[in-house]
Amino acid sequence: MSNTAQNLASTRIASLLDENSFVEIGGCVTARNTDFNLKQTATPSDGVITGYGVIDGNLVYVYSQDASVLGGTIGEMHAKKIARLYDMALKMGAPVIGLIDCAGIRLQEATDALNALGEIYAKQVLASGVIPQITAVFGTCGGGMALMPALTDFTFMESKNAKLFVNSPNALEGNEVSKCNTASAKFQSEDAGLVDFTGSEDEVLSGIRKLVTLLPANNEEDAVDDCSDDLNRVCADLANAAGDTAILLSNIADDQDFVETKADYAKEMVTGFLKLNGTTVGAVANRTEVYGADGEKAEEFEAVLTARGARKAARFVKFCDAFNIPVLTLTNVTGFKADKHSERCIATAVAEMTHAFADATVPKVNVIIGKAYGSAYVAMNSKAVGADMTYAWEDASIGMMDAKLAAKIMYANADAATIGEKAAEYASLQESVQSAAARGYVDTIISAEDTRKYVIGAFEMLFTKREDRPAKKHGTV
Repeated sequence: MSNTAQNLASTRIASLLDENSFVEIGGCVTARNTDFNLKQTATPSDGVITGYGVIDGNLVYVYSQDASVLGGTIGEMHAKKIARLYDMALKMGAPVIGLIDCAGIRLQEATDALNALGEIYAKQVLASGVIPQITAVFGTCGGGMALMPALTDFTFMESKNAKLFVNSPNALEGNEVSKCNTASAKFQSEDAGLVDFTGSEDEVLSGIRKLVTLLPANNEEDAVDDCSDDLNRVCADLANAAGDTAILLSNIADDQDFVETKADYAKEMVTGFLKLNGTTVGAVANRTEVYGADGEKAEEFEAVLTARGARKAARFVKFCDAFNIPVLTLTNVTGFKADKHSERCIATAVAEMTHAFADATVPKVNVIIGKAYGSAYVAMNSKAVGADMTYAWEDASIGMMDAKLAAKIMYANADAATIGEKAAEYASLQESVQSAAARGYVDTIISAEDTRKYVIGAFEMLFTKREDRPAKKHGTV
């Protein structure tokens, strides 16, 4: 047994938790199976260290796989230790954090190992929506193991050495690692969208610590802290950040701190967490621009809903609703992505997002920061699908479609002068923010720089929100 490898599993735990706070559980457990020479092989802790500790004073339960013991493979007792850790976390109402470094299912234990892995799946499903679940992949996470991070709420992945896959890249027809490394952090975060955060091992561990401090311990607690930031702080030049809403959200957040989730996936839709008056809020926002750390524009998108963006938003809203985290949306959308690939799945994806917004009973606030056209706007947490409060910036446009296009459709045979006249009339009567406010679709028209104080005020008012829904087991969308 390698002391270096053995220490790696425990070192990760020590680096993750507050100093000297970890208490191990089941440290004397070893493999029960003795087939295929396992009797002669030492299996300390059966390849996984389990226990509990605190992060910034918050109780968490942790398991860390030890690659020095049979490659960190999952055997019967290995899996049962993780399942029992879930039992304890559920009783105490505290998050579970899994640190993955595993060569797969232990071949020597065959069906015993398979059954035990299934027991972990069952515990993860049972815990879903009850306690936060976070997974970090540091080594190999392949085959059936890949379902474990997919069943958790947030996944971190070390960017250089970690591998996450169901089928290895070389097993895919017509592919090999040199062509497309489907097991890499880059692929899993940018293309698959399974991974929320990537970085070095230190960045992953510090990222988990930060995320834990933002989340409630369970679905019956609120994530509320003291706030030292000015609640009425004016956010000057906020309108200039309307394109890159990740920057906008940072500006209105307490201490200008916004944690974006799945930042590399479906970048046209921003999701993440911020504090507003000390309360954790989940944010969903359309984005048309991405600016780099150097302040230069790196990417540009159409103001449309995409299938990937809609599914990203839907899953995030469902998480927020499960854990009583209020939802803030920033809307700037003109329609749907139009191409053959999108047409295969855009309707079902946007339906999932619409269902998530409409089904959520947490406080919901929508701020229209640009254009809000057609059914794409309706799907983006509009008042029609359940937003409790809707604000709009003074220069926002709300309507069926662009006024000039509407005029061309309604007056197809008219000359240019008539089209221009009717477009102006349509913009005044049907597309202006004042028109929407007059009909009650917008509660208040606000200046961009006052966004922070208005959304804080809305969430303060909505803090005690209670909403009854028809009795049912669950929705089917």
